Amino acid sequence: MVDVSAKGETRRTAVAAGRIRMAPTTLKEILDNGIPKGDVLAVARVAGIQGAKRCSDLIPLCHPLPLSKVSVAFAADGDDCLEITVECRVTGPTGVEMEALTGVSVAALTVYDMCKALDKAMTIESVQLLHKEGGKSGTWQRPS
Repeated sequence: MVDVSAKGETRRTAVAAGRIRMAPTTLKEILDNGIPKGDVLAVARVAGIQGAKRCSDLIPLCHPLPLSKVSVAFAADGDDCLEITVECRVTGPTGVEMEALTGVSVAALTVYDMCKALDKAMTIESVQLLHKEGGKSGTWQRPS
C-alpha cells in the first residue's frame, strides 16, 4: 500500500455512477416492487453501502477508511435502464473514489442477482467516477 501517513487529513468526497440496462418489463417490476426475491432497490441500497464499507477487503492495496457517509440513489433512465449513484465521504489522508465505485458495482450486481430469473440479458454499464473533491489535487469533475 502507498504510505499516506505524511498526508494531512482533509474532508474528501467522491460520487460515482453506473447503469444497468434491462428489459422494460424488468424495470417496471423493480419499480412496482414486483420481483419475487423482494424489494430490489432496498436490498441493492444496503448492498451498495456494504460494498463501499468493505472496499479495502475486496480491492488489493486500498486503505481501510472510516467512512462518514455513504448514500445510494436510483433513478429510472427511460424505460429500460436503472441509474445507480453512490456518494462517499470521509475525513482522512486519502480519497474515497474506490469506495464509491465499489458501492455502485455491488449495488448493480445485486440488482442483477435479484432479477436474473426474469432477465438474464441485463448489462451493467458505464461505472465511472463523476466527481471528487478534497486532498492535494482538489476538485475534479467528469467533463460532460
